[in-house]
Amino acid sequence: RLKAEKYAVDSCVDGKDTLYFIEITEYDAIVLDIMLPGLDGITILKEMRAKKNTTPVLLLTAMDSIEDRVTGLDAGADDYLVKPFAFDELLARIRVLIRKKSDNPSNVFTIADLSVDCTRYVATRGGKELDLTGKEFAILEYLVKNSGHVLSRDSIERHIWSYDYSGGSNIVDVYIRYLRRKVDDPFAKKLIHTIRNVGYVLKEEL
Repeated sequence: RLKAEKYAVDSCVDGKDTLYFIEITEYDAIVLDIMLPGLDGITILKEMRAKKNTTPVLLLTAMDSIEDRVTGLDAGADDYLVKPFAFDELLARIRVLIRKKSDNPSNVFTIADLSVDCTRYVATRGGKELDLTGKEFAILEYLVKNSGHVLSRDSIERHIWSYDYSGGSNIVDVYIRYLRRKVDDPFAKKLIHTIRNVGYVLKEEL
């Protein structure tokens, strides 16, 4: 369901694997079940926060007591959802977590005449809607949320593709070319810039 909503998703069913994934991958948000084999969600959360990992975490649990909620929030959770739950509510809470991380309450990002609505998955430039694929939009979203900051190819690949992706080594360069054809080529002012031997940055050059 999350993939159908255009999220790149990694999934673990073991607590130790979960902690390993969290340590080696940058995530926008983590949906963490408390009852995991091997290592429970509260322990994972405490280890994350002890290592200064501030990724927003939504805890899932079948337990609904005030004490259980307090334990999770005190351990460092940003939100709490009791099973069973409506999937639309989970999606809404994930969107809130991601907005908090980006410090943008509207979830609409603008640079020059480019506007990216990360809730509606709509990007426009010069008032015209851009026809982007899911992956193109995801890369543009990552760039615009980090506008002015140089992102390495490795960072983009790890952020956009799931951990088990085994595609070509130049996949990021290929998609940046696709994106430039739609975002930059029809316009005089270029926004996507290559930093040689490093990666890419979205910025407005004066």
